[in-house]
Amino acid sequence: MLYAIVGEDHPGSLAARLEARPAHVERLKTLQEQGRLILAGPFPAIDSPDPGPAGFSGSLIVADFASLEAAQAWADADPYIVANVYSSVSVKPFKKVLPA
Repeated sequence: MLYAIVGEDHPGSLAARLEARPAHVERLKTLQEQGRLILAGPFPAIDSPDPGPAGFSGSLIVADFASLEAAQAWADADPYIVANVYSSVSVKPFKKVLPA
C-alpha cells in the first residue's frame, strides 16, 4: 500500500538539511530502484523553486510499503531525523487516484 510521509522542518535547519541530504537522497534512490517510490521532494519555505537561504519547511514522500508499521520504521530512520532537521514526521496511508 502507498503511504505519505510528511516531515516538518525545524526553523533554521537548512545547514543541517544540506549536510544530511546525500544520505537522505540515497535512501530515496533505493526505494526508486525497487519501484516503490511514487514521488519525493521538499516544500520551499517561500514561493520559489530555489528558495536560497529561506530554505525549506519540510518534505513529502509517497512510497509503497508493506504496512503502516514498515512505513513508520522507514521514516523513523531518515537521516533528516538523525540530523535534527525534522521537528515532526507524520505517516499516513495514501490512496493514489490520479494520474491513473
